[in-house]
Amino acid sequence: MKLLDAITQVNNSINGFVWGPIMLVLLCGTHVYLTIRTKCIQAKTFTGVKLSVTPDKEAAGDIGGFAALATALAATIGTGNIVGVATAIGTGGPGAVFWMWMVGLLGMATKYSEGLLAVKFRVRAKDGSYIGGPMYALERGMGQKWLGVLFAIFTGFAGFGLGNMVQGNSIAESCLNTFGIPKVATAAVLTVLTGLVILGGVKSISKVCEKLIPLMAGLYIVGCVVILVVNGAYVPAAFATIIKGAFNPQAVGGGFVGATIVMCIRAGVSRGLFTNESGLGSAPIVDACAATRNPARQALISMSGVFWDTIVVCLMTGLVLVSSMIKDPAGMDGLVGANLTSAAFGAIPVVGPAVLTFGLITFAWSTILGWSYYGERAWVYLVGVKSIMPFRIAWTIVVLVGCVAALEVVWNVADTLNACMAFPNMVALIGLSGVIASETKKYVDDKDAEMGGLMKWMDDVAPQLDK
Repeated sequence: MKLLDAITQVNNSINGFVWGPIMLVLLCGTHVYLTIRTKCIQAKTFTGVKLSVTPDKEAAGDIGGFAALATALAATIGTGNIVGVATAIGTGGPGAVFWMWMVGLLGMATKYSEGLLAVKFRVRAKDGSYIGGPMYALERGMGQKWLGVLFAIFTGFAGFGLGNMVQGNSIAESCLNTFGIPKVATAAVLTVLTGLVILGGVKSISKVCEKLIPLMAGLYIVGCVVILVVNGAYVPAAFATIIKGAFNPQAVGGGFVGATIVMCIRAGVSRGLFTNESGLGSAPIVDACAATRNPARQALISMSGVFWDTIVVCLMTGLVLVSSMIKDPAGMDGLVGANLTSAAFGAIPVVGPAVLTFGLITFAWSTILGWSYYGERAWVYLVGVKSIMPFRIAWTIVVLVGCVAALEVVWNVADTLNACMAFPNMVALIGLSGVIASETKKYVDDKDAEMGGLMKWMDDVAPQLDK
């Protein structure tokens, strides 16, 4: 116990730094800077949505553009969209929802930039598959392999905690609390299902995600809409409370926790990053293997994921929670995290808790699947394709452990590694911002070409690796 306490104490000190003002300034500054360099690429959001459902059968890649988007969303639409929003509100007040939304809106430019660099600097592994991400952008684009190695190490280890054990534990807890299913039983089923999917690689993962993501997101959004209809009289007040609380948290009354403006912004920005992963550098790993004729096409598709994740899902969750708190301040008082969300969904008798539980389970499991690919590609970068099968086996075993273990320390350490991933990724984004701007001008801003140049074929040829 003393060892765990010591680890927690040391990690808390590190976490306070990496998630402190430096990270917030770097993250938000990069979002704003790339918004300017891409000439507000967010205006092309619905072009990205259109491209995501328009297969490009002539392009080379391992999976389709929508499959890549679904896999990335599988890793991002998770417990952060449900529990993370509630946690942000509990820490920073209702105004944290506004800052989550803003970091998502600005972060769309960063997500676009990450996807563009991933395709621009992708390579082909020894087995013929396409691989890429910040580590390859750092190595091939900037000649900074040591930073690529650092990013891969952070990703390779963070995935086991953030993308695996924590998610498995959330599923086991939900099944136990809602259905009375023992954690061991949940662990056994989840381990088998995960193994069956990830042992087939990215094609198998993407096939499951293509079907799972629309289903789970659709049901969850429908549930949110029903609650907002039930809470209809309180929704305008919820909007007002979120906006007011973003700039004057102390003025928010009624059952809401008091918070400073710094706490509010930090809670919103940190949870916003956790939910959509803009700036984290994880999503471009799967963008790199997408079939696309040029970097900008897949980048726009990737950017649309932030729209669905943060602009839609997180905002709806925030409105559900805040409107429920205004409607029943006494009943919601003192509730935090999952308990707060559960109470809000209780507005729909019988069906509400079931929808929430289904959402938690499917969101968390999809995160396990998506992050398995991120972790795998990180280890391929470090030691080559020989690591693939050992990694998949280890990942499957860790799912079992996560379901039955106490994870407070794991969660804290993973949260720290999560932030550490962002630093080398930001170096790549800022250092290669000129490439981002020129590629955007070439493929997006060409007014004389079809769809603004998005039908153009790229000149880059992915080099073949020998490991």
